[in-house]
Amino acid sequence: MFDTVLIANRGEIALRIQRACRTLGLRTVAAFSEADRESPHVRHADIAVCIGPAPAGRSYLDATALLLAARATGAGAIHPGYGFLSENADFAARVAEAGLVFIGPDAACIRTMGDKVAAKAAMREAGVPCVPGSEGALPDDPEAVRRIAAETGYPVLLKAAGGGGGRGMRVVREEGALLDALALVREEARRAFGNPAIYVEKFLGAPRHVEIQVIADGQGNAVWLGTRDCSLQRRHQKVLEEAPAPGLDPAAVAEVGERCAEACRRLGYRGAGTFEFLVEGGRFYFIEMNTRVQVEHPVTEMVTGLDIVAEGIRVARGEPLSLRQADVVSRGHAFECRINAEDPVTFAPAPGRIARFDVPGGPGVRVDSHAGAGTAVPPHYDSLVAKLIVHGSTRDEALARLRVALSEVRIEGIATNLRLHARILADTDFRAGGVDIHHLEAMLGRAAA
Repeated sequence: MFDTVLIANRGEIALRIQRACRTLGLRTVAAFSEADRESPHVRHADIAVCIGPAPAGRSYLDATALLLAARATGAGAIHPGYGFLSENADFAARVAEAGLVFIGPDAACIRTMGDKVAAKAAMREAGVPCVPGSEGALPDDPEAVRRIAAETGYPVLLKAAGGGGGRGMRVVREEGALLDALALVREEARRAFGNPAIYVEKFLGAPRHVEIQVIADGQGNAVWLGTRDCSLQRRHQKVLEEAPAPGLDPAAVAEVGERCAEACRRLGYRGAGTFEFLVEGGRFYFIEMNTRVQVEHPVTEMVTGLDIVAEGIRVARGEPLSLRQADVVSRGHAFECRINAEDPVTFAPAPGRIARFDVPGGPGVRVDSHAGAGTAVPPHYDSLVAKLIVHGSTRDEALARLRVALSEVRIEGIATNLRLHARILADTDFRAGGVDIHHLEAMLGRAAA
């Protein structure tokens, strides 16, 4: 039962974690880089420790520096947030070896779910539906590879077992291109992830990206908290999310959700996590699990009324889950817009100093941000500066509130993607609900043409 948490992250998620800790009566340690010395979570922390210069490799990705900071400040636990070391099994193991609590699943769970081949095997055992494809990593024998791809059915998708974020993937539409593509992806995977293992799965032409949020206590209790639709993506990066995913059969969702909870029980999973699926023709196909809190967790919090971050901290302290599946009720609809510091045409990161930041308000409006007027957006990290989240009793009401809230946001001094969000809200297909993962890029392509 720790009483002090070191926050191994920055930006809006560091502030979000700090607020959850403070509501639970826990002390916080802000481990910050030189670039984040003026961040609000640093000001509000009980103890603040500089762990290195601005580059992430010399600060937020420096496991030794983080562990030394925890030891020096008396922190009993480390919360990794998302990104950086949040899904690094070696870091989780080092935290445990140091006698501290890693707020999240243990290293074994992270390793299993971080390897897509092992993850799919674990999901099949739990009855979670998976995309048709190879049972494991592809062999070296070219004929065996051809046979597996043919049985899967073209077009197929070659994927790196250790990949993520849209990297280490290649679509192959015919057998003649298979072996050359495999050689390329293997080399990409070896260089990017240190793991050349590749597997194959059926390429789905126009799926939606749907997530199921879970939380478990590692003591045999696990619940699923509904769905999120994250199909609006550009280059595999999410732009806008909503909960629940519209237009899905409730019975099918409930069946898959329970399978996800069962998988957590089998794994001995502890903490918050997200199962990601492609959905096509009403059928769910598991693609990966994120063993951490997600950027888009607020939309689930808005419709369930639950504090996912605080619940994750409670179970890390050894407490059983405070709720059962019957306690989980979804009410209304929520959206989240990721507001990034980026060029509105090229989408290149646009660091700088914010001169003006007007935050919207009103019923059902929430803004998660560490930024304000005068905040410097450094070039060293992700370009996210704020998350605008709205909730309404219906999807239409939530859309109306989002439209008004977006119109009230003013950010000057840096370029942002606010215009992109306005274009999305004006799109007829998006307003109808249920667009696929290619919709946003197609929309942008039409506009450019």
